[in-house]
Amino acid sequence: MTKLKSSEAGIGRLRDRMGVRVLVIAIASCIMALNINTFVHTGGLLPGGATGLTLLIQEIFAKFFGIAVPYTLINILINSIPIYIGFRYIGKRFTLLSCGFILLTSLLTDFMPAYSVTQDTLLISVFGGLINGTAISICLLMDATSGGTDFVAIYLSEKRGIDSFNVTLLINAGILIAAGLLFSPDKALYSIIFQFTSTATIHTLYRKYQQMTLFIVTNKPDEVSEQISNLSHHGATIIDCEGSYKHVEHTVVYSVVSRAEAGRVVSAVKEADPDAFVNVIKTDRVIGQFYRRPTD
Repeated sequence: MTKLKSSEAGIGRLRDRMGVRVLVIAIASCIMALNINTFVHTGGLLPGGATGLTLLIQEIFAKFFGIAVPYTLINILINSIPIYIGFRYIGKRFTLLSCGFILLTSLLTDFMPAYSVTQDTLLISVFGGLINGTAISICLLMDATSGGTDFVAIYLSEKRGIDSFNVTLLINAGILIAAGLLFSPDKALYSIIFQFTSTATIHTLYRKYQQMTLFIVTNKPDEVSEQISNLSHHGATIIDCEGSYKHVEHTVVYSVVSRAEAGRVVSAVKEADPDAFVNVIKTDRVIGQFYRRPTD
């Protein structure tokens, strides 16, 4: 738990420094472009979102019209509407950093040489999806996104208060099924594996829109509640109770925090009351007022 606490605190400090955010996002762009030019192109996959749609349009132009259209041109055009959604509803700095990621990834994809790691399509689907999800998660942790349907996922998550990346998985699956009808069905199925792995990776690494419920049995409710408020800006409900074994009076402090904050909060609670009994439960959805750090 201590490692988790220090890791999350380190990410928070990095996110507050614009120069570091730009550098980390540039690194994520390199990872994304390298993944496209190695795993994705080698396997002939069509990853979801704007990247997959861009590659699909490139294939359509190449196969039916014999025209090689630059990746950068198509990708920027496809991202124009999601970028508007970002500026209008999410955050201007968030959208500008995302635009930087989109542009740099597009240029690197056009100019980086292709390199084949393996010819096994299943390995390409799994490890390519893992790398893709990691690159997207790095962007999200720096308060940016890779563009396309990720803008939609962030917008829905902000509006609905839940993790909405599974919604984009369904949208992407629809795109890939259409690609399967036009081209090779097996490549579309492998692409769905790629996208599923990518989404699962994002769920593991990026936890802003996931909530955890804390039930804390303690004899120091004021100190525990203060720690929760200081670290997460969330309130708590204090409930008087009695233990069934010794019939000793205790207090239950009930609170809901984001999953990204849970590790730090639990560590702070144990510092405030080493004898506290803490039950951490995954929460599917919270309805009502729930504080989230605003996206800049």
